[in-house]
Amino acid sequence: MKTDDISYFRPAIAAMSGYTPGEQPKVSNLIKLNTNENPYPPSPQVDEVLRQFAAGKLRLYPEPMADTLRDVIAALNGVSRENIIAGNGSDDILTIAVRSFCDAERPLACPDPTYSLYPALAEIQGAPCRRIALNDDFSLPEDLAAQAAGANLLLLARPNAPTGNLFPKEEIVRLCAAFDGMVLIDEAYVDFAADNCLDLAMNCPNVIVSRTMSKSYALAGARVGYAVSQSETIAGMMKVKDSYNLNMLTQRIAAAAFQDRAYLRQTVNRILATRARVAAELSRIGFAIIPSSTNFLFASPPDGDGGRYFELLRQNHIIVRYFPGARTGRYVRISIGSDADMDRVMAVTHQIYG
Repeated sequence: MKTDDISYFRPAIAAMSGYTPGEQPKVSNLIKLNTNENPYPPSPQVDEVLRQFAAGKLRLYPEPMADTLRDVIAALNGVSRENIIAGNGSDDILTIAVRSFCDAERPLACPDPTYSLYPALAEIQGAPCRRIALNDDFSLPEDLAAQAAGANLLLLARPNAPTGNLFPKEEIVRLCAAFDGMVLIDEAYVDFAADNCLDLAMNCPNVIVSRTMSKSYALAGARVGYAVSQSETIAGMMKVKDSYNLNMLTQRIAAAAFQDRAYLRQTVNRILATRARVAAELSRIGFAIIPSSTNFLFASPPDGDGGRYFELLRQNHIIVRYFPGARTGRYVRISIGSDADMDRVMAVTHQIYG
């Protein structure tokens, strides 16, 4: 806000650009593959909750700590309620962590490229952000802990976004032991991956694992995330969260969806099968693809011009995500949609590179 060219914003807020979310275009006959949404509906148990929920209950406040949901999550992860914090999507969890551990004297560190929200959260908090370049193949540099030294919080997406690759767990174990600060492992896409780091959160005093129900559970619109860590860490983060950060209906929907493990596995397997088919077909055309452990592909077309491919898909009413830049500009990120959606993507792609 400005009055007579006088800004009342903090300088860091006035100067920052802010996080740019994936485009949400309002276009008919659009195939939308730019925000890694699940192409399938959430568990049928969610419909049951919605049918039974009495709107009159909305006059009441929700459980402030989401204890019922935390109990469900804890039981299915083999931990205790005190090891869980729930949030309004995992972005809320990330915000809580940055507010808890970072300030002007306590920097944040993260790889580059990675989830572009991380540096924005540091800017909002007025904290320096150390962006540490990944190797040319988007693997972790061996000296990541040394490069991040002095930071108080390291945010590490595993699997990484937007690249989709899974850093080897043994490297993560060494990193957490070597880094003198908190490590938050962002496992937004973990249900599509071969392993996870939940055990590190329970065994290492400086590790937090965050997860979301937006991707594999198809609850992006409900906004549900959570983190797992040692009870002392969770208790500290609870001081920072908004008083009622997760609404009543979302808490009930999330609990129902989380318990339907058979439906989760069925949906994930469908996406993995489609991912494998599309990756193989793109490779045959000449695309370079980063091995994916997510519900998307980070793919470079045969001519290495990701921007051109992005625009040509867009002209055909297919929206994917493009990240301009020296290292990422050769690629586009393609969310895995339904088989019909992906058939259309491949038909257009064959026309472009046929």
